[in-house]
Amino acid sequence: MKRNPIETNTILEGVRYEIRGELAHRAMEMERQGYEIISLNIGNPGLFGYRTPETMRLAMIENLGQSEAYCHQKGIFPAREAVVMQQQDRGVMDVTADDVFIGNGVSECIDFVLRALLNSGDEILVPSPDYPLWSASVSLNHGTPVYYNCLPENHFQPDPGEIRSLLTSKTRGIVLINPNNPTGAVYPRGLLEEIAAIAEEHQIIVFSDEIYDQMLYGDARHVPMATLVHDTLCATFSGLSKIYRACGYRVGWVAFSGYRENAAELLHAVELLTSLRLCSNVPGQWAVQTALGGYQSISKLTAPAGRLFQSRQAVIDGVAASRYLDLQVPDGAMYAFPGVNTDLIPDFHDQRFALELLEKKHVLIAPGSSFNVPYRNHFRITTLPDERKMAMVFERMEEVLDSMTE
Repeated sequence: MKRNPIETNTILEGVRYEIRGELAHRAMEMERQGYEIISLNIGNPGLFGYRTPETMRLAMIENLGQSEAYCHQKGIFPAREAVVMQQQDRGVMDVTADDVFIGNGVSECIDFVLRALLNSGDEILVPSPDYPLWSASVSLNHGTPVYYNCLPENHFQPDPGEIRSLLTSKTRGIVLINPNNPTGAVYPRGLLEEIAAIAEEHQIIVFSDEIYDQMLYGDARHVPMATLVHDTLCATFSGLSKIYRACGYRVGWVAFSGYRENAAELLHAVELLTSLRLCSNVPGQWAVQTALGGYQSISKLTAPAGRLFQSRQAVIDGVAASRYLDLQVPDGAMYAFPGVNTDLIPDFHDQRFALELLEKKHVLIAPGSSFNVPYRNHFRITTLPDERKMAMVFERMEEVLDSMTE
């Protein structure tokens, strides 16, 4: 009997997530063959020995007895109230626990908010480069991602003029990732005020991804978008994965603020979607109050003597020592987005370089084009490995780059 291939949903044609794509699959095959791979493709703190604060683990353990039943679809009250208190500490005074939804990571929160909002053909402004989950979630929910450029020559900062030029009658919202993944850029207050004014003028929703909000270096300062957006709806996304090194807990949230009098139907739709999945992971939610209300250990890691600061410095030093690489120094997050000088390697191709680096030097990176940029001479690495390992990585990169000029 002839069996036809099982067809998949055509909507997936516009979805890409190369961070865990073919290169990552090849790396897994090589590991099964006995090779030791240095995986720099994902910001996964636990993989590099960063531990979740002990107080958070204890909070989960102590409340396991209360974690066996479904909780409220929006999440347990202590977790939502902790988010409210954090927002108020930052000057966002118009948030209540009813405005907070807990999800299985920020990823799920992004998906159910966009699913509640978008109809076919609706447009969402997304940065380029972006974290590809945003583009994928827009496409999967029948919307159209429209990219505004954050160019290397502009220090990966958005251009408000370009953002304004991209607005149409179909534009429903704008995504900001600050501090940025993949570039590590941190946006200044004046720029954010301009973008907030555009959103308010055109009554589009601001989706502010602030998962790296406290992961800052040097003089960089994070300005919460919710403190600037008042006359339109603002959705702030954050969670435990990065600042609190608890990726596997799968706890994220979205907090709605700003003008909400015309948003009742949307918020009801979001609650309906959260109800359909019953609730998010309950044990992990018990860590939220302790995390947000306790000692913020991230500040020690990002201080000049801290491990994250030193690893970032090793990346800066590695690029500086390279004949081929340049870098807009990351001011936040746990990534760097180096570029390759195409005057020295005119036919450089990020995907080909990434494959050769993996096959020959056993280092896994994410090609820059994975982040929805039109150029092919960048790549993303996480800055999580220690200084010694990072120095080794750049030595191996240089050897591969040298071979491309021969």
